Parts: sequence; C-alpha cells; structure tokens
Amino acid sequence: MQNYKNKTQQAAQTIQQQGTWGAINPENVARMQLQNRFATGLDIAKYTAKIMREDMASYDQDAGNYTQSLGCWHGFVGQQKMISIKKHFGTTRSRYLYLSGWMVAAMRSEFGPLPDQSMHEKTSVPALIEELYTFLKQADARELQHLFKDLDEAREVGDQVREQAVQTQIDNFETHVVPIIADIDAGFGNEEATYLLAKKMIEAGACCIQIENQVSDAKQCGHQDGKVTVPHEDFLAKINAVRYAFMELGVDDGVIVARTDSLGAGLTQKIPVSREPGDLADQYNAYLDGEEVTSLADMYSGDMAIKQGERLIKPTRLANGLVRFKANTGADRVVLDCITSLQNGADLLWIETEKPHIGQIAELVNRIRAVVPNAKLVYNNSPSFNWTLNFRQQVFDAWLEEGKSTQDYQRDQLMSSQYDGTELANEADERIRCFQKDAAQQAGIFHHLITLPTYHTAALSTDNLAKDYFGEQGMLGYVKEVQRKEIRQGLACVKHQDMSGSNIGDDHKEYFSGAQALKASGKDNTMNQFAVSS
Repeated sequence: MQNYKNKTQQAAQTIQQQGTWGAINPENVARMQLQNRFATGLDIAKYTAKIMREDMASYDQDAGNYTQSLGCWHGFVGQQKMISIKKHFGTTRSRYLYLSGWMVAAMRSEFGPLPDQSMHEKTSVPALIEELYTFLKQADARELQHLFKDLDEAREVGDQVREQAVQTQIDNFETHVVPIIADIDAGFGNEEATYLLAKKMIEAGACCIQIENQVSDAKQCGHQDGKVTVPHEDFLAKINAVRYAFMELGVDDGVIVARTDSLGAGLTQKIPVSREPGDLADQYNAYLDGEEVTSLADMYSGDMAIKQGERLIKPTRLANGLVRFKANTGADRVVLDCITSLQNGADLLWIETEKPHIGQIAELVNRIRAVVPNAKLVYNNSPSFNWTLNFRQQVFDAWLEEGKSTQDYQRDQLMSSQYDGTELANEADERIRCFQKDAAQQAGIFHHLITLPTYHTAALSTDNLAKDYFGEQGMLGYVKEVQRKEIRQGLACVKHQDMSGSNIGDDHKEYFSGAQALKASGKDNTMNQFAVSS
C-alpha cells in the first residue's frame, strides 16, 4: 500500500493548486483513497491474477504451498470469511473465494431456487462477483477506519511511539480482496455467449474462470446423472473465447480452469467430423459405443454409420438422439480432455470425481503429467460426498488388504454413530483431516475448495437457533448460542452497526460537514455495550 504520508502530501498539492478547495482536508482525502484502493473491477482482476500466478509458481516449487477456498453465496458471507481468516491467521495469503454456479442457481435466481442446470440468469454470476468484492472492499474500509481512529487517539495524547506504530500498520495493511474462482458453467450458450459473459465476469473482478465440457443447454450438476459432454473442438473454442475476453480487457495473467465431467458422463450430443486419422475428432469418436455394420442390411431408416478404426459401426443412440460412449472409458476420456485443454490454453484442471479418493485422483493426474509435467488441479471437496462413510470404508478396505481384523465392523453400516470413537473411525477422521495436504502432495491438487459449504452452514445454524429460540430456551437460545459466542470469540460482527458501515459514514459526515455533522456513534449508541472493536 502506498505510504500514508505520501498520499496525504499528494492530496495537499492537488488542493493547493485549486483556489476554492480550502475546506478539503488532504489527510481525509488520503484516508478515503486508502479505503477504496481498487477503483474498478478490472483493477481487482489484474491484482488478483498476479496473486494466483505467484501461488501457482510457488506450488510448482513445493506442493505444500496449496491454496484453499470456500464457496460463498452472498457478499456478506464472503466478507465475514476473509475477516475471520485475517483474525485467525494474520494473512489472507493462499486463501481465495469460490463462486459456485450451484449456489447461484439455488439461492440467487429471480426464478427462485433452481437445480444446477444453467437455468438461472447468466447476469446473476457477474452480479455476485461484484457484490462479493463490494463487501470485501467495505471490510478494508472498516478495518482502516479503526486504524485511523487509533492514529487520531495517539496524536491526541501525544504518544509518538504509538502513532508511528499505527502508521506502520496502515502502510502495511493487507487487503481483504483475494482471487475469486468463478464458475461460468458450460458457458451459457455458444462460444460468443461465453465470451460476452466472461467479459462481464472479468469486468466485475474475476481473475479466474472455470468452464466445463458439458453441453450448455443440457448441463447437469457434476454429481447428478445424465451428463452430456461436447467434442474437444467445441470446448476449446470456449476456452479461446475466455482467453480473448481476458486479453481484450488487459488481464493477460487471467487464469482458466478447464473442468472435465467425462468420468461420470456417458453421453455426447454431437459426433465431430474427423479430417484425418488420429486427430482430436477421431480420438473422441473412438470412444463411441456402437454395433458393427457388416452389411447395408444392418442399416435402417434414420441410422448413421461411422468408421471407427478399421470397423464401420452404427453408434448407439438414445431416443432423444444422444449418443452413448463405451462403458468404462470415462478415465481415458478424462485424461485426453485434460491433456488437450492444457495444450490449448487452459491453466488449471478440474476433474469431477464421484468420491474423494486420493489414489483415484493421483492415477489420473500421473497419466496427465506424463505428457504435461506441471499439470495442476482445482479439486471440489464436495458436500455431495458422504465424507464420513467414504473414508471409513476406505480404512475398512485398507485393513482388509493388510490382513487386519474388521470383524467388529459392518462396511455398509459404517455411517452409524455406534462406530464414533472407534479405532477405525479415528483413523478415517485423521485421513479426512489430512486429505487436502496429502492430495496436494500426491495428486497434484493446487487448489482445494468446497463448492457450497455456506449453504449448509446457514441451514444448520438456522436450525439450531430455531430449535432453541422457539423452544424452552427462548431468548437464551440466541444469547447463549449466538451473541455470547460472538463476544467471546471476538467476532467483529457483534457490533453490527459498525460492520454495516455506520462509523465510516460518521467519518464522512465529519469530513463533509465539520462540527455540524449529525453522527450516530455517540454515547447513546447501544453498540457501546460491546467491548469488541475489531
């Protein structure tokens, strides 16, 4: 951050050059400028893209330097997350935000709650990016406002040591603004539609856009059935569209995450045209399921035939015209998807899996890295996985393989609370605790995210409050389980007027109106009952 004194001096020079600006205080100008460091979304995109690129390079040097994020469905949720991270860890470094298309559909559409099938308004995605950054910038403004008050108090009592210490804090202030990995689904249309939406997302501040290889108008949640992929040429056109959007807007460091759903997708909507043996279309078509055609008598009205290697086949088509892939080809298609994407402009990969299994992920990544050695993943630590059951079963299977007794456990019943605290459950929990660190080391995962955690935390906390408040606990249900914990855990949000910007507004009133300003933060403000100040 630019030196506080320098910005004050620059403001003073500007004011002095104008004869009628005598009422403007240069230090107040400097404070407002520092509280609004990013003038536009493009400023944010350029700043955060640089951070992501540095983090990616750091991970290449040491896989222990992986990054993390949580999905946020509202600006306030994202703001509180980053405030909490700064409070507990002292820095936001390596922590991002994730914008989940699932949560946009479920919580931000004007149609009301929708499934994750790209039915929500595409404009709601850049709108949420802008909202998230508005709240993060407000978190900056609020924290700096407290530092400015500390500076004024030190000056009032003549404490020069404290004054210098606070000024150093201001000069070294770390912003709450961090990279957002933003989900553009399958692009919401053709490549031109993808380009137009990507531009809006970048202009709102997105430095990283994640795009998937499903058919846009048949898009399904990654953890649902019925997924349909597109040929590589179609997907690469959309990757190109996103890159053009980044470069047109001057965000040359913009990051593209290419997501493949091929592991769980058994259908394609289109058979691409192959121009020569072994090209991408030919490789894609090699995975199509079909019946060998040996005679024209095998063909019926409306049938089609393609050459697959040395065979002529009639592709297996469903009643809706979709074409089926051969069984058990998902992993091979994933590897081809990933290599092709990285060789054609993508920066990071996303492999949507059906379970959180490091061995499965590593097997795929090792095959990709045999061709592209620095391949890196963004991985969905999804709430769609039953983590408890998955890892208890993984331990159970490992014990069986090792010859260790499993007679006290029933594999299909391992979710039961009767196993809580057992040796198997404890080992499973330890594997869950270390999953991100181990997967970063063993499976090439650069970024770990949870797509929709705050959807679940909002539901859980509301359920607990409703149960107590409307039950026998009454008001104690709120005081004991919410407010008392806010105070004792040092949550700044307990002073909700301050968090919403009341004190910043008071400062502005004083800047604009001087002594006649009508301020809200006087002695009768009930927020004075709380000791928490940061």
